[in-house]
Amino acid sequence: MSNRELTVRMVPSVGHVSADQWNALGGDRNPFVSHEFLTALEDSGSVGEGTGWEPAPVIITDDAGDLLGALPSYAKGHSQGEYVFDHSWADALERAGGRYYPKLQIAAPFTPATGPRLLMKDASLAPHLLRAAEAVCLQSQLSSAHATFIEPEQLQYFEDADWLLRSDLQFHWKNREYASFDEFLEQLASRKRRALRKERKGAQEGLKIVTLTGDDIKPQHWDIFWIFYQDTGARKWGTPYLTREAFNLLSERMADRMVLGLAYQDDTPIAGALHFIGQDTLYGRYWGCTQEKRFLHFEMCYYQAIDIAIERGLKRVEAGAQGGHKLSRGYEPVQTWSAHWIADPGFRAAVADFLERERRGVATDQMFLDQRTPFKRT
Repeated sequence: MSNRELTVRMVPSVGHVSADQWNALGGDRNPFVSHEFLTALEDSGSVGEGTGWEPAPVIITDDAGDLLGALPSYAKGHSQGEYVFDHSWADALERAGGRYYPKLQIAAPFTPATGPRLLMKDASLAPHLLRAAEAVCLQSQLSSAHATFIEPEQLQYFEDADWLLRSDLQFHWKNREYASFDEFLEQLASRKRRALRKERKGAQEGLKIVTLTGDDIKPQHWDIFWIFYQDTGARKWGTPYLTREAFNLLSERMADRMVLGLAYQDDTPIAGALHFIGQDTLYGRYWGCTQEKRFLHFEMCYYQAIDIAIERGLKRVEAGAQGGHKLSRGYEPVQTWSAHWIADPGFRAAVADFLERERRGVATDQMFLDQRTPFKRT
């Protein structure tokens, strides 16, 4: 890199960058930072004007114009759709006479899934990308920069740059080279094994569950799933984050990286779940139903996901944020990480103190939960 002149700048959208060059930096292994996913959100109006998520990707190019590094970043006017909650930080700063919004968010919008947040040709670019994020905040008078759900392999870059680290817990299923769902069940305590078999049987009774991917997902399937997604979005967030057009564009651009499960009672669809396929991980993202049936949520979102991961030889399943009920179903507690740069020194010190205490609590919670997984004790 020392022989090249680097240019750092912000561009109006991910769509202003070549798909091949963007994906070559890491989007090819994680669906949520892929050019296809991020531009589908832009082109569908799910992010952009009026959403509070203004695309502000920061890129590094060399003197030949080749893309060397990028941040999937957004200017945020609120803290919705992030799943790492900082509302209390905003309240504290504003009570002290400061202004928390706008801020810079380095993330996959509306997606509590781990992945690379520094997209780069090689690790030497990490300090340049992080200094660029800080410079954007200072030049644009943003209060702070936040990178959420950072894959563990990149955490050291943020720590080396003196960003504040924050941890939380999710529940992930780990594939220990299982050949089948039954082989996974054999690793559970007998009482838990019986309970899961009973849940699956009860959920599937009277239903036909179909799993679709690629060209097998037709427009009529998205029409069906949109109904489910709207219902869940309205109950969880008030307004669904994605527009209807987003699903059309995602299907056009990356259907082979999506798995749509639909449950039918007779010929009537009553529930659906959408998963995304990464390099070694299945990501559960959206779920909804029009008819309540006991255990169906667990079947569609957790057990079917395990089936898919085993069939495809994937190492783990990330089934989304929160949800302690996943623990008894074989999903284990895993720490997730975010990193935060704060411009105001006094506010930074207060947040650092809070995070130190919070991390201790998260670590204690993980130790407690690790002792309560359903696996056989050795």
